[in-house]
Amino acid sequence: MSSPTPDSRRGSSRGKRAAERPPSRLRRTRKSEGEATTTPAADLGAPAPTTTVEAPVEAPVAAPVAAPATEVPEPDFVDRPRGSQLALSFGVLALGVGALGWSAINGIFHHNQTLRALGPVPDWVDGTGSALVVTALSWLLATRTAGRPLISAGLALVLSVASLLVGGRVLLTGAAVMTCVVGSVYAVMVTVPAITWLRAVREVVIAALVGLVTALAAVGFEPTVSTERFDLAALFLALGLVFTIVYRLGAGLHGLGRRGLLVVASGLAVLVVTLAYAELLRRYGVQSFVSSFLDFADWTTARIGAFPRPLVVLLGIPAIVWGTHLRARRRQGWWVCAFGVAATVPLATSLVSPESSYQEAGLRAVYALVLGALIGYVLIRLDLAFTGTKGRRGRRAEEAGPHRPEPSRFAAL
Repeated sequence: MSSPTPDSRRGSSRGKRAAERPPSRLRRTRKSEGEATTTPAADLGAPAPTTTVEAPVEAPVAAPVAAPATEVPEPDFVDRPRGSQLALSFGVLALGVGALGWSAINGIFHHNQTLRALGPVPDWVDGTGSALVVTALSWLLATRTAGRPLISAGLALVLSVASLLVGGRVLLTGAAVMTCVVGSVYAVMVTVPAITWLRAVREVVIAALVGLVTALAAVGFEPTVSTERFDLAALFLALGLVFTIVYRLGAGLHGLGRRGLLVVASGLAVLVVTLAYAELLRRYGVQSFVSSFLDFADWTTARIGAFPRPLVVLLGIPAIVWGTHLRARRRQGWWVCAFGVAATVPLATSLVSPESSYQEAGLRAVYALVLGALIGYVLIRLDLAFTGTKGRRGRRAEEAGPHRPEPSRFAAL
């Protein structure tokens, strides 16, 4: 039987059916070289049809659409203060410090012939400088804590100017307390995380400088108060304000953990025991013991010029040193830094007492800083011994590694 030719009726019908039939799936066989060859699925012995069957054209594969890029916030945060606002606040602060410094220099060197020839400092200079300083500090504190800078600065300016214009013992004393509270809290909030002990000491120096500027502003209102009551009022108000702020920054009490709760409880215990013991000794203590302690303080003051306050040395300065170092790893370090107001408040009230002088206040701050920084160093070493990386290489690698980010010094936290 002869095979059909392309011109026969049978062949033409087969060709038509093959042309009308949808293209068959192609089989792929791999060669040893890895190249793919195509073989038709129909019978290999059948003659090729006259109609050419085109291979199916594969639809072009659409390129994957990239997801829209989301903007990642910068590590130093978006809500940083504007340059003009920051320059304005520092300009107001510089004017206030300049006025207070002019009055202080005139008071220290009042026997100088040149200063005497320039004439006495007007009475309004001290009050004006204090009002400018507390306004600038309120502005900076509100900016640092993501508050309302204009409202805070305006309220501080109105209250301070009103107290100066009206006068009186109560208003001027209240303005001085407000200045000490705002300046002491800002001295703690202006610190940044410290990776090493030396950087933590730098933060202590910055906080101490803010505290001393606050002391000049507080004494510029010329309050008439009892020194002990003034110190306690400023300290308790500052503690209440700083713990309210730190409650948000430290993620509340639930984020402390057992070790954090132990640290906070220990700090409160040291604060309460120190204040209560000093008050009990002052009122009900044995006269011989109290007199011996006062004699030792007077002897030290006569030898080295000043006697540091125990609360600043034992609690305030070590809290800032250890707290700033702890903040580089965990945000719960803010709870430790909160006790730094135990150092900044006494520094801010150091000139309120009529018996104190600029020299004694400065020496007392220096001695407290040195002794407290050494205690802070011991606390850091103990903390790293229990929770840090072992060995010197491990500590160096931990210091060089990534740390917890925080905004810049003058940006909102």
